[in-house]
Amino acid sequence: MRESRKTVVVVLALVILALIVGSSLCLAQAGKVETLGPLTDSSVPEAVRKVLDNKGYRATLDDGSVACEIWLRQGVPSASSQSAEGALYPQLAESTLVGVISFPKPATDYRGQSIKPGMYTLRYELLPSDGNHLGVAANPDFLLLVPAASDSDPNATYKFGELVDLSRGATGTKHPGPLSMVQPKAGAGPTIFKDDEDHWIFSAAVKMGSGGDLAFALVVKGTAPQ
Repeated sequence: MRESRKTVVVVLALVILALIVGSSLCLAQAGKVETLGPLTDSSVPEAVRKVLDNKGYRATLDDGSVACEIWLRQGVPSASSQSAEGALYPQLAESTLVGVISFPKPATDYRGQSIKPGMYTLRYELLPSDGNHLGVAANPDFLLLVPAASDSDPNATYKFGELVDLSRGATGTKHPGPLSMVQPKAGAGPTIFKDDEDHWIFSAAVKMGSGGDLAFALVVKGTAPQ
């Protein structure tokens, strides 16, 4: 009987230890999000700054490094027509300005292309449904990086080719600079976390012009599976 009790105690101790270690690992996969004041950087056109929320977010990784700073648009226009099949965010129209992102140090887009430190607008676009893009991402929703100085009209609408041309200015290559949008994490408040594909994902809510908030999530560090 004593041996049985000892065995139970040992098993319980091991279970508790496993839970503690597991919790520590989970915590290690979460970063920190701080609230910032309004965007005042003059490298971003004034017309764009005027449509942004009066607070931004600084997303810090678990090693203490800053992944990015983001200011979201206040009153994002809603899509007037149905989006592509399978889109996670049919509320957004293609080429819509969603916000502005700042990289304090060299970064990469979802393709793994180098992105220089600086300010970029974020415009919504869908992955083309052609054979050249099969398997690129699980979802067709992306925010394309555009150098802020090249994007002065927040209400401008661009055709796909026009937006791709603008985004090429972020990469210096023949390809645009995409950041992949994914399912938002459940729970209140902006957050940044790491998924099982080694992607750091920023999740928050953007205010829609039609009223209410739209929860969204964006891969701010990490690349497509090779």
